[in-house]
Amino acid sequence: MMRMYVQIGRPLDALNLFVEMLDSGQTLPDKFTYPVVIKACGDLSLIDVGVGVHGQACKFGFDSDTFVQNTLLAMYMNAGVRETAQLVFDLMQKRTVISWNTMINGYIRNNCAEDALRVYDRMMDEGVEPDCATVVSVLPACGLLKNVELGRKVHTLVQEKGFWGNIIVRNALLDMYVKCAQMKEARVLANQMDEKDVVTWTTLINGYILNGDARSALMLCRTMQCEGVKPNSVSVASILSACGSLVYLKHGKCLHAWAIRQKLESEVIVETALIDMYAKCNHGNLSYKVFMGTSKKRTAPWNALLSGFIQNRLGGEAIKLFKQMLVKGVQPDNATCNSLLPAYAILADLLQAMNIHCYLIKSGFLYRLEVASILVDIYSKCGSLGYAHQIFNIIPLKDKDIIIWSAIIAAYGKHGHGKMAVKLFNQMVLSGVKPNQVTITCVLQACSHAGLVDEGFSLFKFMLKQQQIIPHVDHYTCIIDLLGRAGRLNDAYNLIRSMPITPNHAVWGALLGACVIHENVELGEVAARWAFELEPENSGNYVLLAKLYAAVGRWRDAEKVRDIMVNEVRLRKLPAHSSVEVRNM
Repeated sequence: MMRMYVQIGRPLDALNLFVEMLDSGQTLPDKFTYPVVIKACGDLSLIDVGVGVHGQACKFGFDSDTFVQNTLLAMYMNAGVRETAQLVFDLMQKRTVISWNTMINGYIRNNCAEDALRVYDRMMDEGVEPDCATVVSVLPACGLLKNVELGRKVHTLVQEKGFWGNIIVRNALLDMYVKCAQMKEARVLANQMDEKDVVTWTTLINGYILNGDARSALMLCRTMQCEGVKPNSVSVASILSACGSLVYLKHGKCLHAWAIRQKLESEVIVETALIDMYAKCNHGNLSYKVFMGTSKKRTAPWNALLSGFIQNRLGGEAIKLFKQMLVKGVQPDNATCNSLLPAYAILADLLQAMNIHCYLIKSGFLYRLEVASILVDIYSKCGSLGYAHQIFNIIPLKDKDIIIWSAIIAAYGKHGHGKMAVKLFNQMVLSGVKPNQVTITCVLQACSHAGLVDEGFSLFKFMLKQQQIIPHVDHYTCIIDLLGRAGRLNDAYNLIRSMPITPNHAVWGALLGACVIHENVELGEVAARWAFELEPENSGNYVLLAKLYAAVGRWRDAEKVRDIMVNEVRLRKLPAHSSVEVRNM
């Protein structure tokens, strides 16, 4: 009876029956009873009750039974109590393949991929024969950790053990290659599969989207339909994501209509994807229309609409929507913070920033590293370096990652505190955090804005020699700007000519701007020619050259450049504007 209740999804009735059995005093539980009762506790997330049942099993001597132990492993892992599960596992005298699979799968579900691989390695070292469930459990860990080498070994194991006939195993292999960004191997694997289900096609489509090839994802959608496989809600959401990335509004609308006919439009994953797709296609009104048709009780559609507002630079609307979300009693999650916080950076309103800061403290989100990093950037844009540094100091040194270091370095650099930015960069390196290309760009920009030529060059050499970072064109742009501001125009030009990568419009634009400052017409004309060729629709380059001619008294040439811009290239310089927010205090 208890087993039947658990199987049909009524675990509470199973527990009530267990209590009734104990109260009867006529029948004692045996080794077949405890696995059922423990599973019921796990299904209901009643971990305290499960611990009590565990204790009773120990009292009556059933704790050494393999079936009981395996069920305990599953219950503790499902509840996230990994240490207790590991203790039960370590005390087991006889471990079956189910025991190993439960541990591997449990660590994966608890976001501990490295521990899952550790258990798998131990299993193989002890000579335990893996089965299909082992493979399906360990492959996601390979994908999460981008461990394609181990994934290939598992692939070989699948072929040796004859697991290839199981489509779940084949799909798990495909997913591993996709997550490891090995799309060629994934496509070869898919071509070898005689049978492809909707999971196979969806995995491939997602793979192309994740690897920046949305067009191939849409082509696969057509192939999938030609082979008679009907997309499900996950497939539709993935294809909508591709439409949004490519700004294919017409395709997205067609898919929306198809989802309505298939009665998939009310699935939360489809609703969220539709809101996101319309926002990326710059049709916020359609995003909002889809949102208004949702139940408004689930967090994901709110997050999608928030993200859409941010994408269209509608910071004020995003904040108003968040307040409506709170009024409606919808519980924000981590994704809500990631979607919402850029709104405060867009507005750069110190009072609003302090408001969200208080909310983040109250709700407990502040101590997430990602949230703290965004808040540093928000206070920087609001002009409050003091608050930005306070947030930075909240995070212990051992927990600071490259993102929050980059945020605080960029904050000081933007406000002209180049020496402080360099000091923080040196502290970061000493703490053992390796700089990436973004961090290098931030500190070089800081040196450029503060005129720290020697410091900038030292950091550039440090990047090349000690950190062995391949210089990006942005790094060269910073150095050209640094040299230009210092008046070393010939050095800047020689550096451009010696660049191992092709200079882009930003590099030539930096040199042109420096030539205007120092009134160097000869180099300015060279820089302008390249800037016009690489970025013909940027009116700013024409304005800079005209300004350079005017600065040295060549008025006719200045007028000629303006005529070319307006009459031949047909460009207009957009007038600058600023905004002031008036608030009743």
